[in-house]
Amino acid sequence: MRTPFLILQTGQPTPSMRRYGSFAHWIRVAAGLERDAAVVVDVEAGAALPQRAGFAGVIVTGSAAMVTERRDWSERSAEWLHRAAHAGMPLLGICYGHQLIAHALGGSVGNNPQGREMGTVAIDLHPQAQQDPLFQGLPPCFPAQATHLQSVLQVPAGATVLARNAHDACHAFRWGQQVWGLQFHPEFSTTHMRGYIRARQDALVHEGRNAKQLAHAVSAAPLARKILRRFVRHAQR
Repeated sequence: MRTPFLILQTGQPTPSMRRYGSFAHWIRVAAGLERDAAVVVDVEAGAALPQRAGFAGVIVTGSAAMVTERRDWSERSAEWLHRAAHAGMPLLGICYGHQLIAHALGGSVGNNPQGREMGTVAIDLHPQAQQDPLFQGLPPCFPAQATHLQSVLQVPAGATVLARNAHDACHAFRWGQQVWGLQFHPEFSTTHMRGYIRARQDALVHEGRNAKQLAHAVSAAPLARKILRRFVRHAQR
C-alpha cells in the first residue's frame, strides 16, 4: 500500500454544501486518492498536528476563516507547515491553505484590494510555469473555480509566482522544489461552485453583482484538477 497523504482540514463547507461532504472529502476524490490513502486531521476543530513521518505529502484545505485573524489553531498549523517546508516535505495549499503556507514562510496575506473573486475565472500562467512539475505543458490561460476575499499580497522570499489573473497577482506560487500554493480551488466541481454562488447570493447582491449571471457562467475546469493530481504523483515519486 502506498504511503498516505495528510489532509489538514482548516474549515468546513458552507452549511448548504455539507451534504456533499467535507473539504477533505472533495479534495481526496478530486485527487484520485482512495479512502485509505489519506489521513484527515481537523486542525480547525482542535485536533493535534501529527508527526511528519509516514506521509507522502500534505494538502491544506480552504476555510471560511481568515489567515489575518491569527487564530490559535491556524498559527499552530503555520508553525508546523514552516518546519515541514524546511524539512523538504511536499506541501500543497488550496485557497486558505495557499495563504497559510505563504504566511508560514514569511509572506504577506490580506484583503484583496478588488474585493471578492467568485466563479469560474481565467488563470494566466507566467512563462516560468512551463518549467514547473505541476504546471508544465498547460496552456497559458485556463479556467478554474475561485471564491475568496483575501489573497497573498507578497509571496515569501525565494518563492516563484506561477500564475495570476486580472483580480489576483498571485493565483499560484512555488517555494523551493516541494511547496505549492493555489488560490483557486482545483477540487471544486461545477456543482460546488454554483452551490457556493447561491450560498453567497446576499453578499453578491450587496456588492452589486448578479449571482444568477455568475452561476450561469460557471464551466468545468479539468486542467485545474489535473494540477492537483500532478501534485499527488509528484509527492508519491
